[in-house]
Amino acid sequence: MCGLVGIVAQPGQDVGLSLYDTLTVLQHRGQDAAGIMTCDNGKLNLRKDNGLVKDVFRTRHMRRLTGNMGIGHVRYPTAGSSSPALAQPFYVNSPYGLSLAHNGNLTNAAELSRDLFNEDLRHMNTDSDSEVMLNVFAHELQRLGKIQPQAEDIFTAVSGLHGRCRGGYAVVVMITGYGIVGFRDRNGIRPLVFGSRETEAGKEYMIASESVALNAQGFEIERDVAPGEAVYIDINGNLHTKICCEPGVHAPCIFEHVYFARPDSLMDEISVYKARMRMGEKLAAKLLRERPDHDIDVVIPIPDTSRTSALEMANALGVKFREGFVKNRYIGRTFIMPGQSQRRKSVRQKLNAIELEFKDKNVLLVDDSIVRGTTCKQIIQMARDAGANKVYFASAAPAVRYPNVYGIDMPAASELIAGGRSDEEVEELIGADWLLYQDLEDLVAACSEGNPQIRDFESAVFNGQYITGDVDEMYLRRLEAARNDAAKKSKKGHEGTTKQQNLVADLSGDS
Repeated sequence: MCGLVGIVAQPGQDVGLSLYDTLTVLQHRGQDAAGIMTCDNGKLNLRKDNGLVKDVFRTRHMRRLTGNMGIGHVRYPTAGSSSPALAQPFYVNSPYGLSLAHNGNLTNAAELSRDLFNEDLRHMNTDSDSEVMLNVFAHELQRLGKIQPQAEDIFTAVSGLHGRCRGGYAVVVMITGYGIVGFRDRNGIRPLVFGSRETEAGKEYMIASESVALNAQGFEIERDVAPGEAVYIDINGNLHTKICCEPGVHAPCIFEHVYFARPDSLMDEISVYKARMRMGEKLAAKLLRERPDHDIDVVIPIPDTSRTSALEMANALGVKFREGFVKNRYIGRTFIMPGQSQRRKSVRQKLNAIELEFKDKNVLLVDDSIVRGTTCKQIIQMARDAGANKVYFASAAPAVRYPNVYGIDMPAASELIAGGRSDEEVEELIGADWLLYQDLEDLVAACSEGNPQIRDFESAVFNGQYITGDVDEMYLRRLEAARNDAAKKSKKGHEGTTKQQNLVADLSGDS
């Protein structure tokens, strides 16, 4: 789950600083690597590396990032560990000079890699499906044979890409000297929004992963990019849009509302903050149905994502809400850290319990979800160590039982604590006195209430129903073998130098 941004300003204006500031706003979407590429009168300027935005870009780098259009990316890895070669944007020189930033995952990356190498005669330098997508787009644009591409040519190339690529993806591509195009998969799984702002020099446009990125830079939100739609802003700041393929069922990723997105974002016109409020209300209603005689003394959130749901639960239950954990702001988001051992190590560094909020109390801990169980098990023990009498645990999301194939690091069912286990078995494994999961119907209702036109959400991690219809048991087994924690550990230090034949054989995914 990565963060994307593309900006086109008027000629003579520089967008480097705006891209940098936007990536800091999107930092929650990826902490592994960051990159910016700008175009200045046909000259490309690039800076990318592993690390947080504030560490990757220094003053000397920003001085070189000149030009009136550019794209940026923060990376969250779903396959393998870190490598500077996997930082985005990616670049290919033909045709025109194309730079790409991608959020999501292709489900047919291996097939495309083989076709690109054997039929399109294109070589790739990494095992990233983002580079696969870049080469697919480049081939579709090059086959048109236009010396100067027009908007309709670019839309034709996007249509060709949709015809070949399957999965969940949101993409921005900068075409050197011509403009920036952003597009979204036919089901709208991965988010993308665009907007504009008026300046003294004229109108500017931004395409980004979340609406908060536009808000922070003073852009007015135009709307979300529709499923299968492409939005193209040319170098002079003219906007062109077109639906480039037959849209499928509009099914945004529901985990954006559960965990990934910032609460101050709107996604497909749904307030993430209000969706999380409704998650808390519905979870409290379930608790009262199942445990009307509960003995909860206090509701405590596990910072930060669950705070909104926990507060609404406390209000509905009529019990105290307290902040029982202090978070170290300088530790990254535990869920998106590569490797189980690193996640486990970081939990105690990340949180510290306030003993007086736990001592001799029956505590309900609320988290946004339970994925691998690493964090919640340690936190429950921390609550007991702080003197809690009983520790109950509530998840604002249903049990995560199935792998994700659309860009979230949940590739192996064997690494999911609820995979193949009952709720009672999970309860025992994490050490809770009792465990409460949200019902999927309630989670969907909590989100869709914000936009009744969206009736479906990509919820495969909860129900095993993959919206693209091309994921079977064989695919999942191959995916697990390629992307479980053991596979990631063995890949460490080798990413970016994978041979072409390995790329073809591997079910890779990046973004």
